[in-house]
Amino acid sequence: MAEDAGPLRVIEESPEILANRVRLSAFHIVDATLYQALQGLLARMDASPSLRVVVFESANPEFFLAHFDLTGKTGNITTAVGPSGLPILTDTFVRITRSPVASIAKIRGCVRGVSSEFVLACDMRFASRENTSLGQPEVGVGLHPAAAAPSASRLWSAAAARSKSFLAPMTSTAIPRHNTVRQRALPDDELDGFVDALARRIATFDGRAIAAAKRLINQVSLPSADNLLSALNSFQTALTWPETLQRVEALLKQGLQQDRNFERQWPAMLGSLVEN
Repeated sequence: MAEDAGPLRVIEESPEILANRVRLSAFHIVDATLYQALQGLLARMDASPSLRVVVFESANPEFFLAHFDLTGKTGNITTAVGPSGLPILTDTFVRITRSPVASIAKIRGCVRGVSSEFVLACDMRFASRENTSLGQPEVGVGLHPAAAAPSASRLWSAAAARSKSFLAPMTSTAIPRHNTVRQRALPDDELDGFVDALARRIATFDGRAIAAAKRLINQVSLPSADNLLSALNSFQTALTWPETLQRVEALLKQGLQQDRNFERQWPAMLGSLVEN
């Protein structure tokens, strides 16, 4: 059964499995609409005791999620408070991480900035070896990364360790050491089958065991609420710096969020964005 929840097309493959295909603008920009849809999805996850696993993927093979909306269409996500007591921007990702439901990001295309933080919030991430571009271009724009990710202060290294911690208990099978990297970047023609088989395997497990495993791993891998708020406040301050505003304006003039080719290539241009 498929249904629309704003920019998310939710496919209930079984009472235990939800597959979510992100369906945003042509470039899949992360804006207030996406956060609203994710908040609705989280409420549904909380109200579904039979649910075991949720899979996030994109309907656009070029863009999993592009980046934060730099035109200001972010609504109240940094001021309104979500159920966790944190601002919605942070609350959304924290609740994905803390959810008793196992979460998998199946990645094809570009994943940048806050979009990277979204996939870091998921328990496990598997990407197309031929068609994935990951990046944190914030510093080149005059900002800094990790405004929202639950692994904010540790970013990629902590998230990779957290994902590795989940892989064995969530699959309940032996994982040869030489396979751990390969199982996060797979040949494109193997990605769908691998993630589908993994989701179906997890769906057969007891929900209390999944939730308990997540809770124990989170206790040693997630930063405090104070650290998350500090990172968000720092990010908001950086958004007001004149140099940052100048760089954002230059990017928008060159085609950011308008031109598909520019969206694919713009991080490579950050070194020559403005004259020093």
